[in-house]
Amino acid sequence: MRPVTTVIQSTSGDPRRVASLCFALFLVGLVSDASAHGVTGKDAVFLQSIQGTAIGPLMYLGAKHMVTGYDHLAFLVGVIFFLYRIRDVVEYVSLFTLGHSVTLLLGVLGGVRANPYIIDAIIGFSVVYKAFDNLNGFPIFFGFQPNARMAVLVFGFFHGFGLATKLQDFALSSNGLVANILSFNVGVEIGQVIALTAVLAVLTYWRKQSGFLRYAFLTNGALMSCGFLLIGYQLSGYFLGV
Repeated sequence: MRPVTTVIQSTSGDPRRVASLCFALFLVGLVSDASAHGVTGKDAVFLQSIQGTAIGPLMYLGAKHMVTGYDHLAFLVGVIFFLYRIRDVVEYVSLFTLGHSVTLLLGVLGGVRANPYIIDAIIGFSVVYKAFDNLNGFPIFFGFQPNARMAVLVFGFFHGFGLATKLQDFALSSNGLVANILSFNVGVEIGQVIALTAVLAVLTYWRKQSGFLRYAFLTNGALMSCGFLLIGYQLSGYFLGV
């Protein structure tokens, strides 16, 4: 992963562009804490009405869940932000996929439970962690660099558990449950590929622009702020019971 000490530099430029970028990313943070990977409305009704296997619909629901799961996507944007080789992107995303697949299946099929507010707060922390890492924060402030691959795998476990806690809210029929959860997980991976392909295309174009490094610093700072918003939102739910 590319070191980013060169990123921490002056962010002077067109004030309107800077303000617009900050505002847009701030809105992403507000959206993420309000709608991060919950299953509601017609989707919730559908889940509880399933009797038997529903492979196609569950794959669609899994893909939709990931594409609209802003907390997952925020973390993955941080993961691939400074990955320039497709091989590295595939490696890191595969580690994340392995992690969240294991805990999604373990949580739903194995009945392993945890407080969803705490899990989602840790997911918010994963966004903060990755943005801080992208800003070269660990060597600068702590004098060491954590293992990036291990971090992605470990946080993948928590992201998968976050998905599991949402499905555990429903009384899912045991008839066809294994096939349905596997289908949902496959759908999640499909949604992840779709979303990351779009993000990678934007990043590839953006990296060719002269101001990339300057705005990369600003973007990761905003990404970190979004993570703190997620943490605060989830911890307030935990302590206040909202």
